[in-house]
Amino acid sequence: MRLDPIDQQIIALLQEDARSSYADIGSQVALSAPAVKRRVDRLRSTGVIRGYTALVDPDALGWTTEAFVELFCTGRTSPQQLRDAAKRHSAVVGAYTISGEADALVHLRAVDMAGLEEALERLRAEPFVTSTRSMIVLSRLVERLAPKVVTGSKVVTGPGTGSTPATS
Repeated sequence: MRLDPIDQQIIALLQEDARSSYADIGSQVALSAPAVKRRVDRLRSTGVIRGYTALVDPDALGWTTEAFVELFCTGRTSPQQLRDAAKRHSAVVGAYTISGEADALVHLRAVDMAGLEEALERLRAEPFVTSTRSMIVLSRLVERLAPKVVTGSKVVTGPGTGSTPATS
């Protein structure tokens, strides 16, 4: 789906505050509230907007320790096996198959170093994991669920479509 500049602006505004009213958004993009609602409904029905969620600060919940762990697996480990294993471990907040030496990258969060070590040991106990390499996060610099839609000099039109200069 190709997004026009108004769609881009609506998405950017929702990324800033998903609780904004259609009227508030409409006043910023020069549309009526019903017109904004129709566009948001279309963006949802086509899968551009997949839903809304509360972003919670992990530190506020006591999850102050995190690491990225490269998993090295036996030769025939499938992405489905990796997905199933990641879902079994509550400390896993993200898991990805990757290129390079490792087979997967797992993002762990825990309350402290002991909790992180325990989560890592449980992960290492998976039958297909042959070894791991861990990197402890010292500080989070930027954290987003998705690339931020930019309005202005560049417009990001979504995965795989690159960016194009904005037209005003």
